[in-house]
Amino acid sequence: MNKTDTRRSKFLSLVLRHQPGKAGLQLDEQGWTSIKALLEGVNQALDRGLAMDRSDLQRVMEQNDKRRFELDETGTRIRARQGHSVPVELGYEALEPPETLFHGTHPSALVSIEAQGLRAMKRHAVHLSADLETARRVGGRRGRPVILIVEARRMHEDGHRFTVTDNGVWLTEAVPPEFLRFS
Repeated sequence: MNKTDTRRSKFLSLVLRHQPGKAGLQLDEQGWTSIKALLEGVNQALDRGLAMDRSDLQRVMEQNDKRRFELDETGTRIRARQGHSVPVELGYEALEPPETLFHGTHPSALVSIEAQGLRAMKRHAVHLSADLETARRVGGRRGRPVILIVEARRMHEDGHRFTVTDNGVWLTEAVPPEFLRFS
């Protein structure tokens, strides 16, 4: 993704997950907004060099390695798949997770995680991956990653709810410390 599209993608994440008002948007209860409203709002909020049309939006969506955004079945609405700090109910079905899932983090977070487990913090859910490489990439955004192993099946058997997004991110409300192993 080129630098312009990377900046566009970051702005889309901001307005579709955290601050829709920055582009004059209203998200519905499941996080959706119309593409027309999104493009109008983004183009008013950003400088000309970052202005977007439908083809720019499509390219940003296709080239985003995390596939953060999705269109509805009509192709007229868009939302972020996960990671919201604004109130939304994404409507994902509860599923039985695999035996283990993974979470990548930075070493500076370990003291808190050892004491309190993984918490959603300002977001709706803790994000987990089914593979080590994704966890390594996520945890490495701020330096050397630390990979945590989540005993997901055991958590599920203990009554914890898991969902998974279309882009393969597993979500759960929190991971208590007793379900974590440090690799």
